[in-house]
Amino acid sequence: MNKAALCLWYAGGAGDAAQFYAQTFPDSAISAIHHAPGDYPGGKMGDVLMVEFTVLGFACIGLNGGAQFSHSE
Repeated sequence: MNKAALCLWYAGGAGDAAQFYAQTFPDSAISAIHHAPGDYPGGKMGDVLMVEFTVLGFACIGLNGGAQFSHSE
């Protein structure tokens, strides 16, 4: 069976957010942190690009996508 995952877009700080959720809610954990393999426009090697984590057992992805899109409904 396929699983759905909630993707949360961050201007930065996806790793900090995932760590907060993992420490705050039961049945929550960080499963993977993906870092930039090299420098890229607007960033540098080692920056956190994406974090895979669970909150209350639900799969989530935190994406450091940048500030080009503002939060909306």
